[in-house]
Amino acid sequence: MPETLQLPKFIEISGQLVLLRSFTFENITDEYIGWLNDPLVVRYSNQRFITHNISTCEHYLSSFDGSDHRFLSICDLITKKPIGTATVYVARHHATADAGIMIGHHEFRGKGYGQDAWNALIYWLLGAGGLRKVTAGALACNYPMVQLMKRSGMHLEAVRCRQEIVEYHEEDLVLYAKFRP
Repeated sequence: MPETLQLPKFIEISGQLVLLRSFTFENITDEYIGWLNDPLVVRYSNQRFITHNISTCEHYLSSFDGSDHRFLSICDLITKKPIGTATVYVARHHATADAGIMIGHHEFRGKGYGQDAWNALIYWLLGAGGLRKVTAGALACNYPMVQLMKRSGMHLEAVRCRQEIVEYHEEDLVLYAKFRP
Protein backbone atom coordinates (compact mmCIF):
# COMPACT_ATOMS: atom_id res chain seq x y z
CA MET A 1 0.00 0.00 0.00
CA PRO A 2 1.40 3.44 -0.87
CA GLU A 3 2.55 5.62 1.99
CA THR A 4 -0.05 8.26 1.14
CA LEU A 5 -3.23 7.61 -0.78
CA GLN A 6 -3.79 9.71 -3.88
CA LEU A 7 -7.58 9.93 -4.02
CA PRO A 8 -8.72 10.10 -7.65
CA LYS A 9 -10.65 13.10 -8.83
CA PHE A 10 -14.34 12.63 -8.16
CA ILE A 11 -16.60 13.11 -11.16
CA GLU A 12 -19.95 11.35 -10.74
CA ILE A 13 -21.26 8.08 -9.37
CA SER A 14 -24.40 6.46 -10.71
CA GLY A 15 -26.54 4.04 -8.79
CA GLN A 16 -29.75 2.42 -9.93
CA LEU A 17 -31.88 5.30 -8.60
CA VAL A 18 -29.45 8.14 -7.94
CA LEU A 19 -26.59 10.16 -9.31
CA LEU A 20 -23.96 11.51 -6.93
CA ARG A 21 -22.05 14.58 -8.05
CA SER A 22 -20.03 17.34 -6.41
CA PHE A 23 -22.12 19.76 -4.38
CA THR A 24 -21.64 23.31 -5.73
CA PHE A 25 -22.73 26.80 -4.76
CA GLU A 26 -25.62 26.41 -7.21
CA ASN A 27 -26.94 23.63 -4.95
CA ILE A 28 -27.44 26.10 -2.10
CA THR A 29 -31.11 26.76 -2.71
CA ASP A 30 -34.05 27.62 -0.51
CA GLU A 31 -35.09 23.98 -0.73
CA TYR A 32 -31.67 22.75 0.48
CA ILE A 33 -31.61 25.27 3.34
CA GLY A 34 -35.14 24.15 4.18
CA TRP A 35 -33.93 20.56 4.60
CA LEU A 36 -31.27 21.69 7.06
CA ASN A 37 -33.86 23.63 9.06
CA ASP A 38 -36.48 20.85 8.95
CA PRO A 39 -36.69 19.16 12.38
CA LEU A 40 -37.74 15.85 10.78
CA VAL A 41 -34.77 15.78 8.40
CA VAL A 42 -32.15 16.65 11.03
CA ARG A 43 -33.84 14.90 13.95
CA TYR A 44 -30.78 12.74 14.71
CA SER A 45 -28.11 15.16 13.51
CA ASN A 46 -26.29 17.85 15.43
CA GLN A 47 -27.40 20.14 12.60
CA ARG A 48 -30.64 20.40 14.58
CA PHE A 49 -28.90 22.86 16.91
CA ILE A 50 -28.04 25.30 14.11
CA THR A 51 -30.29 27.65 12.15
CA HIS A 52 -28.97 27.54 8.60
CA ASN A 53 -28.96 30.28 5.96
CA ILE A 54 -27.08 31.01 2.75
CA SER A 55 -24.04 32.23 4.67
CA THR A 56 -23.71 29.14 6.90
CA CYS A 57 -24.14 26.88 3.86
CA GLU A 58 -21.56 28.76 1.78
CA HIS A 59 -19.12 28.63 4.70
CA TYR A 60 -19.60 24.87 5.07
CA LEU A 61 -19.15 24.25 1.34
CA SER A 62 -16.00 26.41 1.32
CA SER A 63 -14.54 24.26 4.11
CA PHE A 64 -14.06 21.49 1.53
CA ASP A 65 -11.84 23.65 -0.72
CA GLY A 66 -8.30 22.34 -0.99
CA SER A 67 -9.03 19.22 1.03
CA ASP A 68 -9.41 15.53 0.24
CA HIS A 69 -12.91 15.60 1.70
CA ARG A 70 -15.96 15.43 -0.52
CA PHE A 71 -19.38 17.05 -0.26
CA LEU A 72 -21.81 15.48 -2.71
CA SER A 73 -25.26 16.18 -4.01
CA ILE A 74 -27.52 13.15 -4.29
CA CYS A 75 -29.82 13.54 -7.30
CA ASP A 76 -32.69 11.49 -8.66
CA LEU A 77 -31.20 9.61 -11.60
CA ILE A 78 -34.14 10.32 -13.92
CA THR A 79 -34.93 13.99 -13.19
CA LYS A 80 -31.45 15.00 -11.92
CA LYS A 81 -33.30 16.84 -9.11
CA PRO A 82 -31.26 17.11 -5.87
CA ILE A 83 -32.81 15.00 -3.12
CA GLY A 84 -30.05 14.90 -0.50
CA THR A 85 -26.36 15.11 0.31
CA ALA A 86 -23.44 12.92 1.29
CA THR A 87 -20.17 13.77 2.99
CA VAL A 88 -16.86 11.95 2.95
CA TYR A 89 -14.08 12.92 5.35
CA VAL A 90 -10.86 11.30 4.12
CA ALA A 91 -7.79 10.46 6.19
CA ARG A 92 -5.47 9.93 3.24
CA HIS A 93 -2.44 8.79 5.30
CA HIS A 94 -4.56 5.94 6.65
CA ALA A 95 -6.54 5.27 3.43
CA THR A 96 -9.78 5.60 5.40
CA ALA A 97 -12.83 7.79 5.28
CA ASP A 98 -15.87 8.54 7.40
CA ALA A 99 -19.07 8.96 5.40
CA GLY A 100 -22.50 10.38 6.07
CA ILE A 101 -25.74 10.81 4.17
CA MET A 102 -28.93 12.86 4.32
CA ILE A 103 -32.02 12.44 2.18
CA GLY A 104 -33.67 15.81 2.60
CA HIS A 105 -36.51 15.61 0.11
CA HIS A 106 -39.43 13.94 1.92
CA GLU A 107 -40.82 12.41 -1.27
CA PHE A 108 -37.68 10.27 -1.67
CA ARG A 109 -37.30 9.07 1.93
CA GLY A 110 -37.94 5.43 2.77
CA LYS A 111 -38.04 4.37 -0.90
CA GLY A 112 -34.52 3.00 -1.38
CA TYR A 113 -32.85 6.16 -2.67
CA GLY A 114 -30.67 6.54 0.42
CA GLN A 115 -29.62 2.88 0.29
CA ASP A 116 -28.79 3.17 -3.39
CA ALA A 117 -26.75 6.33 -2.83
CA TRP A 118 -24.95 4.78 0.13
CA ASN A 119 -24.14 1.55 -1.68
CA ALA A 120 -22.85 3.40 -4.74
CA LEU A 121 -20.71 5.70 -2.59
CA ILE A 122 -19.22 2.92 -0.46
CA TYR A 123 -18.54 0.80 -3.56
CA TRP A 124 -16.71 3.73 -5.21
CA LEU A 125 -14.71 4.63 -2.10
CA LEU A 126 -13.49 1.06 -1.54
CA GLY A 127 -12.91 0.47 -5.27
CA ALA A 128 -11.91 3.32 -7.57
CA GLY A 129 -11.46 5.63 -4.57
CA GLY A 130 -8.64 3.41 -3.33
CA LEU A 131 -9.62 3.43 0.33
CA ARG A 132 -9.04 0.40 2.54
CA LYS A 133 -11.77 1.19 5.09
CA VAL A 134 -14.93 3.29 5.29
CA THR A 135 -16.58 4.13 8.61
CA ALA A 136 -19.89 5.72 9.57
CA GLY A 137 -21.81 6.42 12.72
CA ALA A 138 -25.38 7.04 13.79
CA LEU A 139 -27.42 7.27 16.91
CA ALA A 140 -28.88 3.86 17.73
CA CYS A 141 -32.38 5.37 17.65
CA ASN A 142 -31.84 6.38 14.01
CA TYR A 143 -33.11 3.00 12.80
CA PRO A 144 -33.17 3.86 9.08
CA MET A 145 -29.46 4.80 9.10
CA VAL A 146 -28.47 1.80 11.22
CA GLN A 147 -30.32 -0.53 8.83
CA LEU A 148 -28.77 1.23 5.81
CA MET A 149 -25.26 0.61 7.19
CA LYS A 150 -26.02 -3.04 7.95
CA ARG A 151 -27.58 -3.68 4.53
CA SER A 152 -24.47 -2.23 2.86
CA GLY A 153 -22.31 -4.89 4.52
CA MET A 154 -20.87 -2.70 7.25
CA HIS A 155 -20.24 -4.31 10.63
CA LEU A 156 -20.64 -2.85 14.11
CA GLU A 157 -17.25 -1.72 15.31
CA ALA A 158 -18.02 0.16 18.53
CA VAL A 159 -20.73 1.66 20.70
CA ARG A 160 -20.36 4.93 22.58
CA CYS A 161 -22.94 4.37 25.28
CA ARG A 162 -25.38 7.14 26.17
CA GLN A 163 -23.37 9.57 24.03
CA GLU A 164 -26.04 12.08 23.02
CA ILE A 165 -29.41 13.37 24.10
CA VAL A 166 -32.33 13.15 21.68
CA GLU A 167 -35.74 14.31 22.78
CA TYR A 168 -34.72 14.08 26.45
CA HIS A 169 -33.40 10.50 26.13
CA GLU A 170 -29.80 9.33 26.31
CA GLU A 171 -28.87 7.54 23.10
CA ASP A 172 -25.95 5.32 22.12
CA LEU A 173 -23.77 6.26 19.16
CA VAL A 174 -23.09 3.17 17.04
CA LEU A 175 -20.05 3.06 14.79
CA TYR A 176 -19.90 0.83 11.72
CA ALA A 177 -17.13 -0.02 9.26
CA LYS A 178 -16.49 -1.82 6.02
CA PHE A 179 -13.10 -2.88 4.66
CA ARG A 180 -12.04 -3.21 1.04
CA PRO A 181 -12.42 -6.86 0.04
